[in-house]
Amino acid sequence: MAESLLLVTHGGSFHCDEVLGYAILRRALPPEALASSRLVRTRDQRVIEAADIVWDVGGVFAPARGRFDHHQRGAPVRPDGSPYSSAGLLWAAFGHDAVRAVLAGRGGEDIVEQVWAEMDEQVVRLVDLADNGQRPVPDFGDEDLDRAARIADGMALPYLVDALNLPWDADPADRAQAEDERFLRAAEIAGTFLDGRIEQIRARIAAYDAVLEAHGRSTDPRVLELDRGMPWQGPAHDAHLPVLFAVYPDKGGEAWMVGCMPPEPGSFAQKLPLPEAWAGLRDAELARVSGVADAVFCHLNRFIAAARSREGALEMARIALSFAHRTGREGGEH
Repeated sequence: MAESLLLVTHGGSFHCDEVLGYAILRRALPPEALASSRLVRTRDQRVIEAADIVWDVGGVFAPARGRFDHHQRGAPVRPDGSPYSSAGLLWAAFGHDAVRAVLAGRGGEDIVEQVWAEMDEQVVRLVDLADNGQRPVPDFGDEDLDRAARIADGMALPYLVDALNLPWDADPADRAQAEDERFLRAAEIAGTFLDGRIEQIRARIAAYDAVLEAHGRSTDPRVLELDRGMPWQGPAHDAHLPVLFAVYPDKGGEAWMVGCMPPEPGSFAQKLPLPEAWAGLRDAELARVSGVADAVFCHLNRFIAAARSREGALEMARIALSFAHRTGREGGEH
């Protein structure tokens, strides 16, 4: 790859696919090449032919020659037959390098591949569909809420980018320059989204391993004991752990939480809610009713509670399990 790169996409109004594509390239390309690279937004065929990497314009898909358009006849499609946009084509070619750059050594190639695949499914594919006039609608009846929420989140990016275009009746002194400036602003936002989503997926993968390890050490398989807060509901659900409660320190380190396991990630229901008598109580009143001396809080909806100590939080979980066992409600969904 040339040390100094000419990067070309089309001018005028922009869409999420070429904006996200530029953000991908800025993470994937070697820093020394990126530092001396030049972005040109044009439809001038002479400039396009001279470019090192061209996307979303030019009418050619030829990765070996750095050409990534999807508007021509015979444009590539995904294995399931759904169309690519320039974002998906660039993600396929440069996405692994972009993930490696963002992770900066935090995870081997197996993690890179898993993050790449989840980003492709949760974000890039949705940008592809939106650019081709298709809108996947989360089906809250058939899909789990956690996945449906991620789909809805992924679909938000195209709308956000579109809002950064100049209005039709704007009259800047140099419209092309103003559009280029807005394109760069949009790419910064898309890049921040890209970085954050990659980090979230990496952290969720790390949490899965940490949750399984912690569950193996926990005294009661129904009570997950964690040394720090982390996303635990998804891993517990995916691994089919018999967890009903998780005990973990709050972020400030001033209390220990008792969280209820939902029937599925993202749900506000609980497999086993905390005792009804605790609902909405705090401090001395909760300590008296629960019998846990350092109990400090129970949410009115009974999906989370807290104590000042780890042992206090564990005792609250044990009492909740004991109460449910006596009333025959253990493991029931509410």
